[in-house]
Amino acid sequence: MKIDLQQIKELLGIVSSTDVTEFTIEFGDQRITVKKDRAALAQTIEVPVQARPQAQAAAVAVAEPVKAPVPEPAAKAEAHAHSDDNGASANTVAITSPMVGTYYGQPSPTAPAFVKINDRISVGQTVCIIEAMKLMNDLPSEVSGKIVKICVDSGTTVEYGQTLFLVDPKG
Repeated sequence: MKIDLQQIKELLGIVSSTDVTEFTIEFGDQRITVKKDRAALAQTIEVPVQARPQAQAAAVAVAEPVKAPVPEPAAKAEAHAHSDDNGASANTVAITSPMVGTYYGQPSPTAPAFVKINDRISVGQTVCIIEAMKLMNDLPSEVSGKIVKICVDSGTTVEYGQTLFLVDPKG
């Protein structure tokens, strides 16, 4: 089996949007290792830019490093104004997906759900699993409170930044 460019791009996207710092994948005699250096990712990365040689000169192109901003990872918990079924407005916090993948609300098809509506959750508690490239990633909550709404169904594909849960931090 050959690894194509699209698979490599997907792998890099997943690794960059998670806390994984090193990942190796092998297919037969092909091997790809992706490593992330947390200290180097602080604010900028070096991107080589090729200088164009003049039409008259047969010069070698010179690589010049350029500082490019590194996008800050999107917060998993965002403040929202949420209206309940009665129309009353309450402040809620959204727990969002940190990656593209398949959302699972329970550890196995026969197991109970990690959380249900009106459940109280605490920081660090696993609220769901996101499967990406056959890797199961537990999603810990970054907020304490009461689950107000579960926004996706188990087994559905979710996007990076998509709201999964609404939590009332005062509940």
